[in-house]
Formats: sequence, structure tokens, C-alpha cells
Amino acid sequence: MLIEHGDKRTKAFPMTTYGYTRVSTNLQADEGLSLAVQERQLKGWCMIDGSELAEIIVDAGVSGSKPLFKRPEASRLVKLLKPGDTLVSTKLDRLFRSASDALNTVERMKARNIRIVAIDLGEITGNGLAKVILTISAAFAEYERDQIRERVSAVKADQRARQRYLGGIVPYGFTVASGDLVEHPEQQAVIAYARSLRASGTSLRKIRGILIEHHGTTLSLNAIARCTGLVE
Repeated sequence: MLIEHGDKRTKAFPMTTYGYTRVSTNLQADEGLSLAVQERQLKGWCMIDGSELAEIIVDAGVSGSKPLFKRPEASRLVKLLKPGDTLVSTKLDRLFRSASDALNTVERMKARNIRIVAIDLGEITGNGLAKVILTISAAFAEYERDQIRERVSAVKADQRARQRYLGGIVPYGFTVASGDLVEHPEQQAVIAYARSLRASGTSLRKIRGILIEHHGTTLSLNAIARCTGLVE
């Protein structure tokens, strides 16, 4: 028995459908992109298509900027997919956020007679028109990813300028109050003292020894350099 796939014909294999879901962060659950929502959409598509969903591959907390088959779980698909199989995802941007990755991966899958479907676009391993639609859509997905990065960077820069706490280790000399970095009076006094010592030519190592002896402050040399604004 032979099956047709595009312009090629190949021996029939037991055809299997695999679903793929991905979220970058937990916040996407509030944007209609949660893993549970994606799973329901995949099962619905398979019912309409008449396909039996063998497995749903899940990449949770993985950025779409990473090439599809270099993601932790999606990398298993390379070994699972066989000629005649189908890979289906809810949206193109769950699969790709890079136009080059999208085009290269689709060409590789077409060469193996594997069908890729993005529910929001349809089959993307089809004819020439499908390639045009894929190219445009993938380019927009990449552009959107870059825009998100720029917005996040701008917000973080603004928050840093306004001394908003962005997570991680609280810098010496500050404490956190209502999401803001607020100066810690006692620690700021230590910083001022360290700056005066540094301005008088005292070495960072000697300053560290003085702070340990008189203030019980065990700041590292790098931390003292940052606090004083001077690097030895």
C-alpha cells in the first residue's frame, strides 16, 4: 500500500499523531495559553481530523526562541516521529518563534514525509502557498518575540532607575518595602564610612578588615568596591 504526501509517494507506515504544547511562564495561564487549554484544543482537533492522539509532548517553562528540537521534551520527537506521522500544535508560536527555525524544521519534516499542523494556520508542510503563509507567520512571530524582549528590557531599566526591586539578592545598603528598594540607614552609614576610607587611599582589603572589626560587616571585596564606586 502506498500513500501520497505532497509530490512524493512512500510505503505506508502506521500513522501516529503527536501533540505538542509549550508555555514560557506560569503567567501564560492567564492569557489563554495554559497547557490544559492547549491540550483540550489538540484533542478537539484530533476528533475533527479523525486522528488518534498517541501522546502530547509538553515543554513547560521553555522559551520559544530555543529551536524546536533542542528543547528538553520536543527533542524526543525526533526519535518518535516516523514517515506518515503528524505533529500538531495549537498555534505556530508554540512551535516556533524564529522564522529560520520554522522554515528549516518544516523542510526537514517534509523530507521525512511528516506532516506538521498548527491549528491556527492549518497544515504547514503542504504546498507552495502553505510555505508562503508559514514564512510570513513565522516572521511575525519572531518580530513579536523581539518586541516582547524590548518591552521587558525597557520596563526593567525603568524599574532599576526607580529603584524597584526586581528579585534576587537585595543589595547591601537597601531593604525591600512594597516592591521598592529603600535605603537601610545603618547600612548606608557603613557604606558612607567605607567611601570615606577609600577616598583617603585605604585599600579594599584594609577597609574590609576595618568593617569586620568595627561593624561586624563581612562584605566581600567586590561588594565593597561596588559600594564605594571604586575598583582596586
